Amino acid sequence: MISIIDKVLKLKEDHSLSKHEQLVQSVLWAIEDGTLPIGAKLPSINKMVLEVGYARKTIVRAYEELKDRGLIESVKLKGYYVVGQDTNIKIRVALLLFAFQSFQEDFYNTFRSSLDDNYQIDVFFHHDNISLFETITSNIIGKYGMYVIAPIQNKAVSPILRRIPPDRLLLVDRYLFLGPSYSFICQEFEEATYSCLIELLPEINKYGKMVLFFDNENDYSPIGIKKAFNRFLSDHKIDGTIMNQYVPGKLNTDTLYFIKDDSMLWYFLKECVEKKYELGKDLGILSFDDNVSKQIVFGGITTISTNFNEMAKIAANFVKTAKKIQRILPLQLFRRNSV
Repeated sequence: MISIIDKVLKLKEDHSLSKHEQLVQSVLWAIEDGTLPIGAKLPSINKMVLEVGYARKTIVRAYEELKDRGLIESVKLKGYYVVGQDTNIKIRVALLLFAFQSFQEDFYNTFRSSLDDNYQIDVFFHHDNISLFETITSNIIGKYGMYVIAPIQNKAVSPILRRIPPDRLLLVDRYLFLGPSYSFICQEFEEATYSCLIELLPEINKYGKMVLFFDNENDYSPIGIKKAFNRFLSDHKIDGTIMNQYVPGKLNTDTLYFIKDDSMLWYFLKECVEKKYELGKDLGILSFDDNVSKQIVFGGITTISTNFNEMAKIAANFVKTAKKIQRILPLQLFRRNSV
């Protein structure tokens, strides 16, 4: 088998390819024919400059593309090594989310279907844990071509995110300011939630009390929801309270329950069935983050939600184009039978 240098020199005769394309194609062929197996070291940039005769920036650009495709990896002070063999992959995408909740599953499915098979998507979850977030992010930086990340809304994670170039990073779901050049497609929670509660006020007034289940440490709830709820109670003289957890057997009729966490919601609904409570009459349920299940069960669960399918499509377009986007998606009220 001929060396990678010889492959490049041979491709120099093909004037239909740019210098950058010749370098990339040479490495692809070397991986495919076994010249460069997993763990093999590529010629250094200096050696390529000397023996091939191309500008340093041209070789760096080619190596960076190969890194984006997950085929090679740079090791500090040592050089570039082969780490992947799927030469059909156009670009590797790191998708870092809070957890695999139902609405984030909807986001992923639309995101995946909006990108063809040339894109390899690796999914990670940080569970709103700063230490875990920093560990994952440190491990993936420099190994992917694009990054789509749902950030923890804490300034402590900003420095590590700024290590990713702005044209390769998109923040989704939650907003975190990194600078004017960074892209985001996010939700705004406080004012939007408050507006949706105002819209639902006639139905809310049917009930004697309103309860918000809110545990921002365990269910990743944005603090803006809690602020909106408290302001709404105060402004409209609603009898209401906030509870951390649902306690089985403690449901009360004539009460509207506002539930953010989906896992809690299903246990809540199970107790309603057991006690033969009729939603929208005996008690009410308002949920957050819409999905297909909530559109169907019990004749439909009323939700406050953004459009996660739209968010996913915009995110996929960013991955394909790297075109800067800065957009806040609105929250909408979906009225159904549960209130």
